[in-house]
Amino acid sequence: MSKRRGRRKATSDRPLSAGGHVEVETWDGTDWQVRRVSGSAATKPYRCPGCDHVIPMATPHVVVWPSEPSLFAGSGLEERRHWHSGCWRARGRRPGR
Repeated sequence: MSKRRGRRKATSDRPLSAGGHVEVETWDGTDWQVRRVSGSAATKPYRCPGCDHVIPMATPHVVVWPSEPSLFAGSGLEERRHWHSGCWRARGRRPGR
């Protein structure tokens, strides 16, 4: 029986800042960490909280999480969300969901 080698950890196990440059943006009085994801790095589909549509694999988008994780979220991984880039830019013009 052979063992699998070289398996990568699941995305949710990666540190929040792994994989690229992180910018800080302020929205609704909260600082948010924003990381741009290239299409080649987008290996799974996600549901955008801005429009509630699926972000297909291989689609450039942003990953966003609060700079200060809530007391109940632990490391902040639970608060990380994948947004369409346009939805993130238009977040202030959209009604709350």
